[in-house]
Amino acid sequence: MDSHLLETSLREIANPEQAIPMAAYMKNQFPFLGIKTPERRKRCRSFFKEYRHEGIDWEFVDTMWQLPEREFQYVAIDYLTSKKKDLTNEHLPKLKQLIQTKSWWDSVDNLDTLVGEIVAKNPKAKATMLAWSQDEDFWLRRIAIDHQLLRKGDTDTELLEQILVNNLNQTEFFINKAIGWSLRDYSKTNPSWVRDFLNKYGEELAPLSIREASKYL
Repeated sequence: MDSHLLETSLREIANPEQAIPMAAYMKNQFPFLGIKTPERRKRCRSFFKEYRHEGIDWEFVDTMWQLPEREFQYVAIDYLTSKKKDLTNEHLPKLKQLIQTKSWWDSVDNLDTLVGEIVAKNPKAKATMLAWSQDEDFWLRRIAIDHQLLRKGDTDTELLEQILVNNLNQTEFFINKAIGWSLRDYSKTNPSWVRDFLNKYGEELAPLSIREASKYL
């Protein structure tokens, strides 16, 4: 894939004025081109389509990830999303590398969906999620906690409980928020399970987690 061609195409529609509030929204963690999501995806759509029959081009992904402006990381994620059917358990180390590079909630939560796709198709990957749920890097733990979002009746509650228990008594905002989201999401499918979890572990959960988890109960 010609990463330089796509980079040039996106830089042509950069909007410096728009980039300022976009960077501010991400706490100025990264510079931005100032391209909104619909514009970015429209520009990339035909480019991805041209390579739809080819395997995953990890060199392209790495090139996008190394560019400074945040939109290029979004491009890499959009590309991987277009190739999600080709992702396997063997790709988890590569996704882990992306998760731990230029980490912030925007990239992590989008990569979370791709990790979830892999685990849903590969039961052996559950062991990796358990390992990530105990990692020193809280972004990996966040991925483990929320990788089953939207699985509804297909949620592996035994795995979910093990991962959440591994993250009780936390002070990290992004972990406690993730715990709350995972429980809130599953409460739409199985509210009694979530109530039982809250009753069992409530004293070890942060108020934020309980508040998020109880939203639909």
